[in-house]
Amino acid sequence: MAPSHALRCCKRALNWIPVLFINLVVGWSYYAYVVELCVYTIPNNPERISYLVLFHIFFTMFIWSYWKTIWSKPESPSKVFCLPRAEKELFEREERAETQQEILKKVAKTLPVYTRTAGGAVRYCDHCQVIKPDRCHHCSTCEMCVLKMDHHCPWVNNCVGFSNYKYFVLFLTYAALYCVVICATVIQYFLKFWTKVLPDTHAKFHVLFLFFVAALFFVSVLSLLGYHLWLVGKNRTTIEAFRAPVFANGPDKNGFSLGFKRNAAEVFGDQGKYWMFPVSSNSLGDGHSFVTRLVHIDPERANGILQQNGKSPADGKPDPCVHGNNIQYTADDSKENIEGGQTDSVKVENEQ
Repeated sequence: MAPSHALRCCKRALNWIPVLFINLVVGWSYYAYVVELCVYTIPNNPERISYLVLFHIFFTMFIWSYWKTIWSKPESPSKVFCLPRAEKELFEREERAETQQEILKKVAKTLPVYTRTAGGAVRYCDHCQVIKPDRCHHCSTCEMCVLKMDHHCPWVNNCVGFSNYKYFVLFLTYAALYCVVICATVIQYFLKFWTKVLPDTHAKFHVLFLFFVAALFFVSVLSLLGYHLWLVGKNRTTIEAFRAPVFANGPDKNGFSLGFKRNAAEVFGDQGKYWMFPVSSNSLGDGHSFVTRLVHIDPERANGILQQNGKSPADGKPDPCVHGNNIQYTADDSKENIEGGQTDSVKVENEQ
C-alpha cells in the first residue's frame, strides 16, 4: 500500500509540470515585455504607457481565465444516479450481465438518462458505481466521473467539463489575443533589432525571442480555439466529436444541437454581458440532463427529481454519492416513451 500511495503522489506531482512550464513561459513573457521592451527599449512615455495598459488588460484576462480553468473542480454525478441499496446488493450478487442490465434499466427508467452504449446497454461506471448521466464520462486521471466531460487537459492539470468549459474556451481566446497583442506591438522593435537599426543591448535577445514565442503559441492556440468554437456551435464535446452519442434510435452526432444561439447559451449562459468574463453566468442546465433534438426533457421535472434526491435547491451543488434506502424516485413519463422506441420531438432553431 505504501509504495502505491507514494507512486500516486509522485504521479500527481508530475502532472503539474506542464502547468509549471506554462507559468514560467508567461512569467518570462511578462518580464520581457514590461521590463526589456517597455522600460529599456521604447523611447517615449506615451507609447510606453499605451502599450503597458493594453498589455495588462489582456494579461489579466488571460491569467484570470487560465486559473479559473485550473481551480474549478470537476462536477460529478449527484447521488440520485447511484443504485439504491436493494438494487445495488442485487447488482453485486448477480453474475450474469443480462440480469445486471435489467437492474440498471429498471433504475434508469426513473432518471433523465437517454443515451446508451454502442451495444444499447445502460452506461454504468464500475469504478464510481453510478449510472452515468448523459454526456458524463469517467476520467482515469482524475479517477472520477465528470459531468459533460470534454477531455482531460494536461496544460491545466484538470478535467475540462460542465463546470469549467466556458473558462477553458475563454482561456484559449485570451491566450490567442495575448499573443496577438505581443506580436503587434513588438514587431516594429523586432525589425529594428533584426536590421540593426537599434544597437545590440541586453534587451535584443528578449525582444527577438518574445516575438518568435508569441507567434508560435498563437498559431498552436488559434487552431485549438477554432476547433472548440466549432464544438460550441455544434453543442458537442471532444468525446462526442469522435464518438457520436447513442440514443434509442441509434447514434446521432447532432443529438444535442439546438441551433447556434442555444448551443452557445448552454456554455456561456443566457446573459451576453458576462460571456467574455471568466465568471459563472448561469449556464443553462445543471450538467445532469440535457434537452435534445430527439427527446423532450421537461427541465422543471428533471430538476425536481435531482433536487429531491441528490441536489440541494439552496446551493445547486450535488451531494456526494451516498447509498441509502431513503432515496425516492419519481417516474418520468417521457422516459417510458423512449424505452418503448418512441421519441417526442421538440421545436428547435435551425442549426447554423
